[in-house]
Amino acid sequence: MANLGELERSVMERLWASDAALTANELRDRLTLVGEAGEAGDRSPATTTVLTVLARLERKGFVSRSRDVRPHRYRALLSRAEHTAEMMHEVLDRASDRDAALARFIGTATPGETDTLRRLLDELARR
Repeated sequence: MANLGELERSVMERLWASDAALTANELRDRLTLVGEAGEAGDRSPATTTVLTVLARLERKGFVSRSRDVRPHRYRALLSRAEHTAEMMHEVLDRASDRDAALARFIGTATPGETDTLRRLLDELARR
Protein backbone atom coordinates (compact mmCIF):
# COMPACT_ATOMS: atom_id res chain seq x y z
CA MET A 1 0.00 0.00 0.00
CA ALA A 2 1.35 3.38 -0.99
CA ASN A 3 2.16 6.08 1.51
CA LEU A 4 -0.13 9.07 1.71
CA GLY A 5 0.94 12.68 1.42
CA GLU A 6 -0.44 15.34 3.74
CA LEU A 7 -3.30 16.44 1.47
CA GLU A 8 -4.08 12.81 0.57
CA ARG A 9 -4.36 12.00 4.29
CA SER A 10 -6.63 15.00 4.81
CA VAL A 11 -8.91 13.88 1.98
CA MET A 12 -8.98 10.32 3.30
CA GLU A 13 -9.82 11.56 6.80
CA ARG A 14 -12.85 13.41 5.39
CA LEU A 15 -13.95 10.37 3.40
CA TRP A 16 -13.56 8.08 6.42
CA ALA A 17 -15.59 10.51 8.54
CA SER A 18 -18.43 10.64 6.03
CA ASP A 19 -21.34 8.22 5.95
CA ALA A 20 -21.86 8.87 2.24
CA ALA A 21 -19.74 9.22 -0.87
CA LEU A 22 -18.64 12.82 -1.47
CA THR A 23 -18.07 15.00 -4.51
CA ALA A 24 -14.82 16.89 -5.04
CA ASN A 25 -16.62 20.14 -4.16
CA GLU A 26 -17.97 18.67 -0.92
CA LEU A 27 -14.47 17.52 -0.02
CA ARG A 28 -13.01 20.92 -0.92
CA ASP A 29 -15.51 22.57 1.41
CA ARG A 30 -14.48 20.26 4.25
CA LEU A 31 -10.75 20.92 3.83
CA THR A 32 -8.93 23.86 5.37
CA LEU A 33 -5.35 24.56 4.43
CA VAL A 34 -2.87 25.33 7.21
CA GLY A 35 -1.17 28.70 6.90
CA GLU A 36 2.60 29.18 6.92
CA ALA A 37 2.60 30.23 10.58
CA GLY A 38 0.94 26.95 11.54
CA GLU A 39 -2.42 28.59 12.11
CA ALA A 40 -5.50 27.32 10.36
CA GLY A 41 -6.22 29.26 7.21
CA ASP A 42 -9.65 30.21 6.03
CA ARG A 43 -9.27 28.88 2.51
CA SER A 44 -9.80 25.50 0.95
CA PRO A 45 -7.72 24.03 -1.87
CA ALA A 46 -8.96 24.55 -5.41
CA THR A 47 -11.40 21.99 -6.76
CA THR A 48 -8.83 21.06 -9.42
CA THR A 49 -6.33 20.28 -6.66
CA VAL A 50 -8.87 18.07 -4.88
CA LEU A 51 -9.64 16.30 -8.17
CA THR A 52 -5.92 15.67 -8.75
CA VAL A 53 -5.57 14.22 -5.25
CA LEU A 54 -8.65 12.05 -5.76
CA ALA A 55 -7.25 10.75 -9.07
CA ARG A 56 -4.00 9.82 -7.32
CA LEU A 57 -5.90 8.13 -4.49
CA GLU A 58 -7.97 6.21 -7.03
CA ARG A 59 -4.80 5.02 -8.84
CA LYS A 60 -3.33 3.96 -5.49
CA GLY A 61 -6.47 1.96 -4.67
CA PHE A 62 -7.68 4.10 -1.77
CA VAL A 63 -10.89 5.45 -3.28
CA SER A 64 -13.48 4.50 -5.84
CA ARG A 65 -15.39 6.90 -8.04
CA SER A 66 -19.05 6.61 -8.98
CA ARG A 67 -19.03 7.43 -12.67
CA ASP A 68 -22.77 6.93 -13.20
CA VAL A 69 -23.67 10.26 -11.58
CA ARG A 70 -22.50 13.82 -12.12
CA PRO A 71 -20.66 15.17 -10.34
CA HIS A 72 -18.71 12.02 -9.58
CA ARG A 73 -18.85 10.83 -5.99
CA TYR A 74 -15.90 9.32 -4.15
CA ARG A 75 -15.73 6.88 -1.27
CA ALA A 76 -12.95 5.14 0.62
CA LEU A 77 -12.35 1.54 -0.45
CA LEU A 78 -10.95 0.56 2.94
CA SER A 79 -11.99 1.69 6.39
CA ARG A 80 -9.49 3.57 8.52
CA ALA A 81 -8.96 0.40 10.59
CA GLU A 82 -8.34 -1.72 7.48
CA HIS A 83 -5.85 0.85 6.17
CA THR A 84 -4.03 0.90 9.51
CA ALA A 85 -3.88 -2.90 9.61
CA GLU A 86 -2.43 -2.99 6.08
CA MET A 87 0.22 -0.46 7.07
CA MET A 88 1.14 -2.53 10.13
CA HIS A 89 1.50 -5.64 7.94
CA GLU A 90 3.71 -3.75 5.49
CA VAL A 91 6.01 -2.63 8.29
CA LEU A 92 6.20 -6.16 9.70
CA ASP A 93 6.90 -7.57 6.23
CA ARG A 94 9.90 -5.24 5.93
CA ALA A 95 11.29 -6.14 9.36
CA SER A 96 14.36 -8.34 9.29
CA ASP A 97 13.13 -10.04 12.48
CA ARG A 98 9.34 -10.08 12.52
CA ASP A 99 9.14 -11.81 15.92
CA ALA A 100 11.40 -9.19 17.51
CA ALA A 101 9.35 -6.38 16.01
CA LEU A 102 6.11 -7.92 17.32
CA ALA A 103 7.66 -8.49 20.73
CA ARG A 104 8.81 -4.88 20.91
CA PHE A 105 5.39 -3.63 19.81
CA ILE A 106 3.59 -5.75 22.39
CA GLY A 107 6.15 -4.79 25.04
CA THR A 108 5.26 -1.12 24.60
CA ALA A 109 1.48 -1.66 24.63
CA THR A 110 -0.58 -0.19 27.44
CA PRO A 111 -2.47 -2.52 29.81
CA GLY A 112 -5.70 -1.70 27.98
CA GLU A 113 -4.11 -2.51 24.62
CA THR A 114 -2.78 -5.83 25.91
CA ASP A 115 -6.27 -6.68 27.23
CA THR A 116 -7.67 -5.92 23.77
CA LEU A 117 -4.97 -8.05 22.12
CA ARG A 118 -5.73 -10.97 24.46
CA ARG A 119 -9.46 -10.68 23.79
CA LEU A 120 -8.98 -10.53 20.03
CA LEU A 121 -6.56 -13.48 20.03
CA ASP A 122 -8.99 -15.50 22.15
CA GLU A 123 -11.79 -14.71 19.67
CA LEU A 124 -9.57 -15.73 16.77
CA ALA A 125 -8.66 -19.01 18.49
CA ARG A 126 -12.36 -19.85 18.96
CA ARG A 127 -13.12 -19.57 15.23
